[in-house]
Amino acid sequence: MRLTNMSACLTLDRNSANRCQLVRLGDPMNIFAQISARIGDALTALYPDNPEVAAALERMTVEPPRDLAHGDISSNVAMVLAKPMGVNPRQLATELAGVLARDQNIVSAEVAGPGFLNLRLANSVWQQLVADVLELKDKYGAADIGKGEKVNVEYVSANPTGPMHVGHTRGAVYGDALASLLDYCGYDVTREYYTNDAGAQVDVLARSAFLRYRQALGEDIGEIPAGLYPGDYLVPIGEALKQEFGDTLLNQTETEWLPTVKERVLAAMMDLIRADLADLGVKHDFFFSERVLHGENGKIAETLAWLREEGLVYEGRLEPPKGKQPEDWEDREQTLFRATQFGDDTDRPLVKSDGSYTYFAADIAYHRDKFLRGFTDQIIVLGADHSGYQKRLQAAVKAVSDGRASIDVKLCQLVHLLRDGEPVKMSKRSGELVTVADVVAEVGADATRFLLLFRRNDAAMDFDFAKVKEQTRDNPVFYVQYAHARACSAMRAAERDLPGIDLSESALKSADFALLQAPEDIDLLRVLAQWPRLVASAAEAHEPHRIAFYVHDLASAFHVLWAKGNENPALRFVNDKDPTLTTARLAMVEAVRLVIANGLEILGVSQPRELS
Repeated sequence: MRLTNMSACLTLDRNSANRCQLVRLGDPMNIFAQISARIGDALTALYPDNPEVAAALERMTVEPPRDLAHGDISSNVAMVLAKPMGVNPRQLATELAGVLARDQNIVSAEVAGPGFLNLRLANSVWQQLVADVLELKDKYGAADIGKGEKVNVEYVSANPTGPMHVGHTRGAVYGDALASLLDYCGYDVTREYYTNDAGAQVDVLARSAFLRYRQALGEDIGEIPAGLYPGDYLVPIGEALKQEFGDTLLNQTETEWLPTVKERVLAAMMDLIRADLADLGVKHDFFFSERVLHGENGKIAETLAWLREEGLVYEGRLEPPKGKQPEDWEDREQTLFRATQFGDDTDRPLVKSDGSYTYFAADIAYHRDKFLRGFTDQIIVLGADHSGYQKRLQAAVKAVSDGRASIDVKLCQLVHLLRDGEPVKMSKRSGELVTVADVVAEVGADATRFLLLFRRNDAAMDFDFAKVKEQTRDNPVFYVQYAHARACSAMRAAERDLPGIDLSESALKSADFALLQAPEDIDLLRVLAQWPRLVASAAEAHEPHRIAFYVHDLASAFHVLWAKGNENPALRFVNDKDPTLTTARLAMVEAVRLVIANGLEILGVSQPRELS
């Protein structure tokens, strides 16, 4: 997916022949976007006809400095522009600083190091932010960078052979949060689940269910034979088959009963998976059946015929792979897809020696189907065991779309489940693995989702049940939800201590924000101001963990100010001797609450108004 670079927060109208017209992007209340535009105006004023300005504005960064002692905003624009213009970066930064210092919203503009431009903003800029958040509410930060562009996010796609186990949980949560993030940013998102309902594993599932059916009829089936699914989750399905068919299936051959049992058990498994996902707060818009890909008239046959017409397949032999040979490699002449033509490391086989299609043939047909459904932007979330799939899937999507579509393959690393540092025991329900239902039942959906998102998807992580349930600042989900609940409690405290105080929406919007002058207030507002920029960068990078990091940072800043209020009465949110200041401070508290709520909503985590 190609999203606009929001680190610059502006683009340029290249249709203007002599002068670059600045176009602000994203939320109009995005302070970083506004400063980007002002830097652009200053550069255009200094160099009105210089074509290098356009490129520099696209590549510059406008962001908080690492050290707040350097100011509120730092930009590398002078260093980006200096070389192509043949000027000294410090000299250029000094010229820019001179122009920007005349802006009434900029208190100071200084040059540091090799040419960094450091700006300090007037308190009024931060104070006005409170009014902006209260006015926009959940729209604050929701920049329409997607502009309705269709994007397909495929995630989970677990084999329907049993309940969801914890190995699927991380991808489920990551994909769901990413879809919500893109939706928040104006994309037309389709959440898709690829149902692996074809192949030998489904026949094995049906045979396993038939064994439980015999058990339901009173037969002693003994130990589950090797090769069949042993989980207790198939017992109710056996009972359901008994209720529907009595003992009539026993009089049929496997060829006769297998299709019937397969249909029933697949439906039951998908109901079970949907229920597990619902408990986790994960939803999908579309379930794609793998069965439509197979058969003489299936989409694989259709796609293979199309690839032949396009000259993208040939009959040939592959060289032996270096190192350990994969299990599916065959030294023979076979039907190969020209994957290397589209950036893959090797051409890929499409038909096995027994005449059946390879998994990759199904992948090509499936992603061609997505493209034909109008998805030029595709995202797929896979487990860590698919680490070699990026190039082959990217090649497939390029080929079937003639380069008009792209796919971002996201991998989710393993989650190690612990309890007090020790690995957890296995689940009886699945017969072999800890299930999603096990995890949610013990710690809840909120903790599960937030903790799995509080780390990059491509980094392995430990999930300790004992620590997740702690109500301390060391538990990130509790820490953030506590900040939201604390903000709500501040409102209740004001109504208790200041009877008759007007805390309506209109009263908070019309508060005297100029009273928010304490350095501690401004520090909190600086964090609040980063939300629109953070949302855009997270959407661009497909990294919802940035949202979790941010709400944790905002919660931390809020808790710090709360603690300082306990030490210094002048910083308290509720001052029973100054209702006007109280209203202004509570307006700021409400703005913080709104942004925390927005972030938790994207993550699929609840926003409690009270914590027990």
